[in-house]
Amino acid sequence: MKKITYHLIIALSLAVVATSCKKDLAALNVSPNATSDPQPDYLLTAAQKTTSDLYWGADNNFNSSLLIIQHWAKIQYTEPDRYIFSNSSFTSLWNTGYAQSITNLNTIIQLPDEKSNANYRGVALVLRSWVFSLLTDAYGNIPYKQAGKIQQTVTPVYDTQKDVYFGLLDDLKTAIATLNTSGPAIAGDIIYSGKIDRWKKLANALRLRIALRISDKESDKAKQTIAEVLADNSGLISSNTEIAQFVYTTSPQQNPMAAWFDTRDDYRIGKTIVDKLKALSDPRLPVYASKPTDATVTDYVGVPSGLTTTDANNLGFAKTSKPGTYFLTAQSPAVIISYAEVLFDRAEAAARGYTSENAEALYKQAITASLNQYNITDPNTVANYLGQASVQYNAANFKKSIGEQKWIALYGQGLEAFAEWRRLDYPQLTPGVANVLNNQIPVRFIYPGSEQTLNTTNYKAAVSAQGTDNLLTKLWFDAY
Repeated sequence: MKKITYHLIIALSLAVVATSCKKDLAALNVSPNATSDPQPDYLLTAAQKTTSDLYWGADNNFNSSLLIIQHWAKIQYTEPDRYIFSNSSFTSLWNTGYAQSITNLNTIIQLPDEKSNANYRGVALVLRSWVFSLLTDAYGNIPYKQAGKIQQTVTPVYDTQKDVYFGLLDDLKTAIATLNTSGPAIAGDIIYSGKIDRWKKLANALRLRIALRISDKESDKAKQTIAEVLADNSGLISSNTEIAQFVYTTSPQQNPMAAWFDTRDDYRIGKTIVDKLKALSDPRLPVYASKPTDATVTDYVGVPSGLTTTDANNLGFAKTSKPGTYFLTAQSPAVIISYAEVLFDRAEAAARGYTSENAEALYKQAITASLNQYNITDPNTVANYLGQASVQYNAANFKKSIGEQKWIALYGQGLEAFAEWRRLDYPQLTPGVANVLNNQIPVRFIYPGSEQTLNTTNYKAAVSAQGTDNLLTKLWFDAY
């Protein structure tokens, strides 16, 4: 009896110690710079800026997804362009997404009524849904239900990608119901300047995006969601003036691309997209690319994807095209969802038979919206472009028509272009010249190496359920 009592005391003591350690660890993980009196407007601005930088910046955009999708290419230090990545290559999206973006947004959502209001919480829920969608689009299975709840667990369980997408659809419906256009004002909103009606439209645009993301695996759920979105009085993004975007200012708050090119010169526009734009006589070419600085080169010159550093260098820094000045301007916005994307999504929903809308008409409107987005508004220019046989809508292969034009329209939005290319399988890209993946193109990001050591059990369970943690393991949504 004494022995049983002794072991019971030891077990209870260990449980207390474990609980105490978890609380201590949670306390240690609280930023010493965090305010003890959080203000929702400051938190909102910080979350918008942090996530826009994350989405538009180097690690997740032009040093990875923009290279994979062949919008950009490298002229030196070409390892990422050859798909030479490690489990430390993709830590930024994970670490910053969870530790900063989601943490700040969770704080807003959890603030008491006397500190915040329902519209702050609704906006934060929309933004948090966007951040979670970026994470699952890139990695697959991710912590979702337990994410950011450090007081309860420091080793969150991974949810399946299907469960994450379904959960986000519910979260966005909750956000729309929470947001009140007649409710109290909010401050600190760089994206929409406190216009609550536009946040409702963005929430519906995200629902539409996610519905199509799952459409090849959960067609009934996708169709139901899209019907709800189109029936919702809140509406959708309906013009270029309603584009969801974070508008930057001047240094040190400039666009991340502009900041990069202020001090470095290792990226060029990809030959793949230059060749495509030339073949279509696309008027966006002068927007997307700059002419080489060498005066003897009078045309736009893209760099092939996946060259060795030596071969890329030999093309000449002055004889190849940098991205267009529009994208390298300090005030250039980080687009989250464009009006053109919403129209392409509606076109696809119609093409799949989910709606009774006119797919071809919406497809043309989407291209027009993309051209207008870059101030290409001359009616004859637009009509001539749409009139080309290679641009006209092909109902028999809507994925090709929409996929190729959407890829062009999403220029600069590497993570979204990467997700849509995997889902639609167009354009049909050729792997980088000197790639190291046996002539295959990456289809996901690798989990950060820190997850293997800090969240071992849940990491292993996620990999066991999803497949080997490498660049070529297809994610759940990527059906074909």
